[in-house]
Amino acid sequence: MEKRISGKTGLLGLIGSPVGHSGSPAMYNYCFEKLGLDYAYLAFDIQVEEVPKAMEAIRTFHMRGCNVTMPCKNEAVKYMDELSPAARIIGAVNTIVNEDGKLVGHITDGHGFVDNLRDHGVEIAGKKIIVCGGGGAAAAIQVQCALEGAREISIFNRKDGFFERTLQTAERIRQEKPDCIVNVYDIGDMETMRAEMGSSDILANATILGMKPMDNESVIKDVTMFRPGLVVVDAVYNPKETKMLKEAKAAGCTCINGQGMLVWQGAEAFKLYTGLEMPVEEVKKLFFRE
Repeated sequence: MEKRISGKTGLLGLIGSPVGHSGSPAMYNYCFEKLGLDYAYLAFDIQVEEVPKAMEAIRTFHMRGCNVTMPCKNEAVKYMDELSPAARIIGAVNTIVNEDGKLVGHITDGHGFVDNLRDHGVEIAGKKIIVCGGGGAAAAIQVQCALEGAREISIFNRKDGFFERTLQTAERIRQEKPDCIVNVYDIGDMETMRAEMGSSDILANATILGMKPMDNESVIKDVTMFRPGLVVVDAVYNPKETKMLKEAKAAGCTCINGQGMLVWQGAEAFKLYTGLEMPVEEVKKLFFRE
C-alpha cells in the first residue's frame, strides 16, 4: 500500500458503525492495485449524528465518494444533491459519488441481487418474484426488480410495526412502474405463501433468518412448497448454504447463495466510482474461498 500512495492519490471510504469488521477496504484496495488505479479506501466509524460533518468532509477532502452502511443510510440521503431512481424510491443510499462537489446518491444492493442472478443465467425481466422481508436490503431488491422489468412482485413481511413501511414501498413501486403488479402479504400466512410460490419463478429471502446464529431457521417452514423449476435465492452470505437453500436444493430447485450479491453490489459501486468493471471473478476467489 505505501508504495502506491502518492500526493495525488484519491480517497474513498466506508461510513457507518460498526465498520471494523468490514471487508470493503480489502476488496476495494485489492481492485485498485490490480487495475493500477491511484485510489485508497478506508473505513470510518461514523454515528448518525455525525453524518452532516461526514458529508461536508467528502467535499472538503475532495473524496471521490464513499459507501454507507447502517445506521447512516437513511440520514445520508438528506444531504444528496441528486439521487438515482432506486435511491429516490427507497429513501436511502449506500453509495455516494462526488461529481466535482455534487453528491450523487445510489443504492447498489438491488443491482447486486439482479447481477448475481444474471451471473447464474437468470434474468428478472418478465418474471414473477417473491421477496421475503421489508428491511433495507429487501426494499432495494424489490425496487430494482421492478426497474429491471419484473412482471409481478409478491412481498412477504412480518405484520409488525414496520409493516406500514413495506406497504409504502410497494405503493412507491406501483407509482414508478405501474405495469408491475405488487402485492404485500403477512409472512405468517403460509397458505398464501404456498399459493404464491406455486405461480412464481423466483423466491428470494432478504430477512436475517438463516444468518448465523439463526442458521437453523428458514422463512419457508414447509419444504413441500419447494418445487423443481423454482429459483431460490438467499441474500444471506454467511453461511454460504443456508437451511433454506439446502432444503430447496433437495427439492430440485435452482439455488443461488448470497455471496455473489455481496460482490456484485460492490462491483456496481466500483463502476460508479471508476467507470471500470471490477475483476469480479478474482474477488470471488480471493475473498470467498471454500
